[in-house]
Amino acid sequence: MGLEEDGKSSIKFGFPVGIILIPCHGMTTNINMDEQKGSKSQNCLQYGLHGRECKNTNQNVIVREKTDSPTSPADGDGERETWSQGLDFLLSIIGFAVDLANVWRFPYYCYKNGGGAFLIPYFLMLALSAIPVFYMELLLGQSIRQGPISMWKICPLFKGIGYCAVTVSYFVSFYYNTIMGWSLHYTVHSFVSPLPWTTCNNSWNSENCFIPPANINMTEMENRTSIRPTNATSPASEYFRFSVLEMQDHSIDNLGSPKLDLLVCLAIIYSLLYVILFRGIRSTGKVVWVTATLPYVVMAILLVRGLTLEGAIDGIYYYLVPNMTKLTEVGVWSDAAKQIFFSSGAGFGVHLTYASYNPFHNNCYRDCLITSMVNCFTSIFAGFVIFTYLGSMATRQGRPISEVVNVGPGLVFEVYPEAVGTLPGANFWSLLFFIMLIMLGIDSAMGGLECVITGIMDEFKSWFRRKKHSREWFMFVCVLGSFLISIINVTRGGMYTFTFFDTYAAGSSLLFAVFFEVIVVSWVYGLDQLCKDAEAMIGHAPGIYWRICWKFVSPLLIAVIIVLDLSTVQPLTHDDYKYPNWAQIFGYVFTFIPITLVPVIALTEFFKYPGNFKTKLAYAITPTSEHAAIKECNHCLPLQKEEINFQLALDDNSICQVRRNGDFEDVQAIQYFGVNCTLDMH
Repeated sequence: MGLEEDGKSSIKFGFPVGIILIPCHGMTTNINMDEQKGSKSQNCLQYGLHGRECKNTNQNVIVREKTDSPTSPADGDGERETWSQGLDFLLSIIGFAVDLANVWRFPYYCYKNGGGAFLIPYFLMLALSAIPVFYMELLLGQSIRQGPISMWKICPLFKGIGYCAVTVSYFVSFYYNTIMGWSLHYTVHSFVSPLPWTTCNNSWNSENCFIPPANINMTEMENRTSIRPTNATSPASEYFRFSVLEMQDHSIDNLGSPKLDLLVCLAIIYSLLYVILFRGIRSTGKVVWVTATLPYVVMAILLVRGLTLEGAIDGIYYYLVPNMTKLTEVGVWSDAAKQIFFSSGAGFGVHLTYASYNPFHNNCYRDCLITSMVNCFTSIFAGFVIFTYLGSMATRQGRPISEVVNVGPGLVFEVYPEAVGTLPGANFWSLLFFIMLIMLGIDSAMGGLECVITGIMDEFKSWFRRKKHSREWFMFVCVLGSFLISIINVTRGGMYTFTFFDTYAAGSSLLFAVFFEVIVVSWVYGLDQLCKDAEAMIGHAPGIYWRICWKFVSPLLIAVIIVLDLSTVQPLTHDDYKYPNWAQIFGYVFTFIPITLVPVIALTEFFKYPGNFKTKLAYAITPTSEHAAIKECNHCLPLQKEEINFQLALDDNSICQVRRNGDFEDVQAIQYFGVNCTLDMH
């Protein structure tokens, strides 16, 4: 065993296994391969990644710097469907990010937390947490070109993060699509004149139903408020509770039977989702041209009409007037963080899914900034629309605006219908509003279900490819399963299960998923590699701002949000109804089901690999494309601290790569197996 030098400044070696360390300072290396007698393979080493590539020409292997990203299109799925055009993707992620929460949650949070002052923590959280995480997900999805589960081939130990995201998205569909079912019910009844939620002489109305006198101005408010009974309820509120939901004398312990009209509306919504998703991502890309743009047209029309109403300016004043003292309250910062975070849609796996269908060189950086700005604009714009009508309603009724503001379903199905119900042409304005709600919801619903479908089908691709029409059948199973579970929300006590799902489906579990995602990508996969992927795709690497946010700021902020969220847990209630203990315990279990998938899948992945603890861990935290190199490297000799390990690979097609580990560029290591090699240094 030894080395021999000839007169050609080449190094020849002929022992079976070993490591040769050769100084390498940017030179070109010719490697003459001379196969040993009886050897059936010319493999010098198994396939490696990240560094250099070499090609065999007339038995000379030319090593040169590799400039392509390790996640270039050549390494992806060549059969993967792509968007018809870039705007399809942009409108899809805008449609998912801009949803019902922009209409019913942001305006309330803004009013509650100091008006214009709330925008300070809101934009800070946007810049330091939401946008960086959003950008990271677009980069990962576009470079790896896999669904939210199989993309974790970059670090198999944490594949459970993908399962967590997919599970959360599916859980959300159990109640989110119910909102569109209710909206469809209101859309149909908007053709009835007069609108059924504007009168008190219906069979479902109680003796507390009260219609305030019309044309009350603010100067008469103090005298007129005594006219309104203390236990008065509006006709719109009674219509929603007693006619649409029929929730009298029902609770989570006594749900009752499903309402047939709501069941039909819900079935229509799910059928529409199935038809849209049936043909894959290209059909989704066409639908969003309508669903993502129509809400802005409707909101603009509603705003113009609302600004003509008496009291509209008062409503905008209450919406935006800054109360800077609110900034000293921890709850304001917590609300801002949770609102922008959930509104951006990070952590659901949908952005990863949509980005995986992008062309490799799509400018996802531009798409990220545009979507984030549009999302914030929509939230603020929707607040103007809502509060112009709330200000008008408060003026007309002679009530302070604090008594008419609500959040969640109460805002869009009780307060707002009451506000537009008194306008001339109320049927038209009502029809526009509820069509807008359906359009806002359908985009997010499509994204959530597509995440589930793509995530599972990519992870079990080999099995699905053996089945005919596998996507259509699997999609049918997913949609049907979600529909069957969501039926519980259209029972007489369905509002209580809706509130249950809304509280526990995407709370702490989503925050944990995003926290793990940012930590693993930044600290395990590595920001250097992520930035190389970004540079290969869009032509420039993320700057220092993105690196600091990804590695330190965003994980810290998410951790703070998690702590605040867990430390401020309150007993679950709906209006004055307090949920029983069993329901709250089940809610905590429901929340932690997705979270438990992370350690369970981690253990499964860890123990499926061979070898001792160290070897298993090496497999589990290394991209699967490098596992073959790990297997061969079990025989490698250790290198000195100053040395850098390059692993040369030559496959049956004489294509090889060199894998780099470390930060130094001055040493090259080559491991060979049963092959005579001649290295000519130039």
